Amino acid sequence: MWDQVWINARLATMRKDLGPYGAISDGALGIKDGRIAFAGPAAGLPGNPERLAARVHDAGGRWITPGLIDCHTHIVFAGDRAEEFEMRAGGARYEDIHRAGGGIQSTVRATRAADEDDLVRQSRPRLQALMAEGVTTIEIKSGYGLDIANETKMLRAARRLGEELGLRVTATFLGAHALPPEFSGRQSAYVAEVCERMMPAVAKAKLADAVDAFCEKIAFTPEETARVFSAAAANGLRVKLHADQLSDLGGAALAARFRALSADHLEYANEAGIAAMAAAGTVAVLLPGAFLMTREKKTPPVRAMRAHGVRMAVASDSNPGTSPARSLLAMLPLASALFGLTPEEALAGVTREAAHALGLADEAGTLETGKRADLCVWDLAHPRELAYWLGGTRPAEIHRSIG
Repeated sequence: MWDQVWINARLATMRKDLGPYGAISDGALGIKDGRIAFAGPAAGLPGNPERLAARVHDAGGRWITPGLIDCHTHIVFAGDRAEEFEMRAGGARYEDIHRAGGGIQSTVRATRAADEDDLVRQSRPRLQALMAEGVTTIEIKSGYGLDIANETKMLRAARRLGEELGLRVTATFLGAHALPPEFSGRQSAYVAEVCERMMPAVAKAKLADAVDAFCEKIAFTPEETARVFSAAAANGLRVKLHADQLSDLGGAALAARFRALSADHLEYANEAGIAAMAAAGTVAVLLPGAFLMTREKKTPPVRAMRAHGVRMAVASDSNPGTSPARSLLAMLPLASALFGLTPEEALAGVTREAAHALGLADEAGTLETGKRADLCVWDLAHPRELAYWLGGTRPAEIHRSIG
């Protein structure tokens, strides 16, 4: 017997093989032991709903989608950078603030000063805001500690938050985020520290599922990033990359070379890099919140991504400096308005494609038999509305399964 079944539902399964939104107009969805046991036309149910499941829900014609996935966040940190935001609003450039010791470095100072309990306490409300919108899986990066003790502290806090809140968390080690002050003028030595001491410690403690790096003129070179990625492979960790956000350093091609799960930002990515990503199966993660807040003018090459068949995910990039976002749903209309994604592409970006960006496509992202029972029930006329309303939308029901 199933644990639960929804009837009188409209399903946006997000399966590509079922047409737009993978829609099923008269659908049913069954759950057993935290997995989807059935997701299809109600006529295909293998029996009477009352006999199939211990609990029967009448969806009343509401839409059911996969649970939302936020596949790029920096949501664990201490303090805030509201003052920096005010400076940028007055005309200061992000790069200038960064070079003057602000930006990431100001969050590093605050995060180092906080203990693990402080980080959990400060980060919890940000996660709860995303969860209230239907987020069932989230990626959380480190990168504000920049030494072994503080990077592992951040990653432990991320794991704890997932356990305490009943949310699936994938953790990413981002030691190559910025140069810490104690390594000023010794960037090569810091890269060695990341590769030879920090990463093995993180891998041994099983604190991270992947490794990220910030490849940019104000951060780490392509050669340094390649060194970090080689160390990740040696430690059995997949990679992803902050690529081509502020300039074209060939980050998209570099990510593809290492078969990265994703390359993120990509405003300045060239077409050869996009083609390489397509061949490698690397997902493009688009971050309209950061684009908006930094007042960037050059949009990611979405047409080239479509032309080459690159998967496009969408994420909040929730962080204290360039995307202080507490809403993943807000990224859908922004992705459509700023980058030209269709509403269906935007919704796929926070479900099916986001799952691919985290290496979880076999577990999440679509409503299919055997996948985890992460789903949202929406009181909407059509799922396109999720990319239409700018704020105020919440699921009528959320079901999470993290077992």
